Amino acid sequence: MSRGVAVLSDEELLRYHRQLLLPSWDIAGQQALADATVLVVGLGGLGSPVVTTLATAGVGHLIVVDDDVVEVTNLQRQPLHTEADVGRSKVASAVDRVAALNARVRVTPIVARWSAAHGLAGVSPDEVTLVADCCDNFATRDALAQWAWSHGKPLVSAAAMGWSGQLSVFDPAQPSSGCYRCLFPEGDEPQTSCSAAGVMASTVAIMGSWQAQEILKQLAGVGRPLNDRLLLWDGWLNHVRWIQRHRDPACPVCSIVERT
Repeated sequence: MSRGVAVLSDEELLRYHRQLLLPSWDIAGQQALADATVLVVGLGGLGSPVVTTLATAGVGHLIVVDDDVVEVTNLQRQPLHTEADVGRSKVASAVDRVAALNARVRVTPIVARWSAAHGLAGVSPDEVTLVADCCDNFATRDALAQWAWSHGKPLVSAAAMGWSGQLSVFDPAQPSSGCYRCLFPEGDEPQTSCSAAGVMASTVAIMGSWQAQEILKQLAGVGRPLNDRLLLWDGWLNHVRWIQRHRDPACPVCSIVERT
C-alpha cells in the first residue's frame, strides 16, 4: 500500500544514508521503496536473502507467501530461519525476522501455496508493485508468472541448483522480450530439484542477493534491468553469461492472456 504524499522522516534519512549517497540513487528512489509493495512467494534459499535485503533497504510493505514449515535441512541455506524456528511456519519466522531487522516495514503473512487457478485470496493485484519469484518448483513458478503477467506486474525470477543459478525480469510493460512461458515452454521444465540434486549455501545466497538487487533497481527505476536477458551464473567457475530473450509469437500466455 502506497504511503502517498508521505516523505521520508529524519530517522529514515539517517538509516538509509549510505544508499542516498549513491549518485544513481536519491530521495525519490528511497521514497519509491517506501511506497512499494513486493509480493514474495517462497521463503527458502532464495527468499531468505530477498526478504532480508528488501527489509533492510527500506521497502515499505512485504507480502510473504509460503505453506511450508522450517526443517533442520533448511538451516544450511535459509538464514531467514534459525534453529529455534524448526517446526514453525516459515511465514511466522519471516515476520519475526523482518520485525527484528526493520520495524518500519509492514509485513502481510500468508500461509498457503500459490494457486495455479486464481492466485491467493487476500492478495489484491492493485496493491502489488512487483512480484518476486523465489519458488522451488516449476508449476508454482509458472502459475505465479502467469498471474503477474495477466495483472501487468513485473516479475523478478531467480533459480538456483548445485553450483549454478539464473535470473531474469519479466515486465509486461516491455512485452517485446516476452514472458516466463516464452523462455520456459511447458514441457521444458527442469526434472530435478534441490532436494534431489543438492545446492550449495553460497549459490542461493548469491542468486537471492542478485535477485534483490534487480528488485531494488526495478522499484526505483535505476540501472539497466534484466528485462530482455537471462543471466546464467556458473559458481564452480564463477563465470557469468547472458542470453538475449525474445517473445514467442505463439506463446499461450503473453499472446493470449489479457491483463485484468
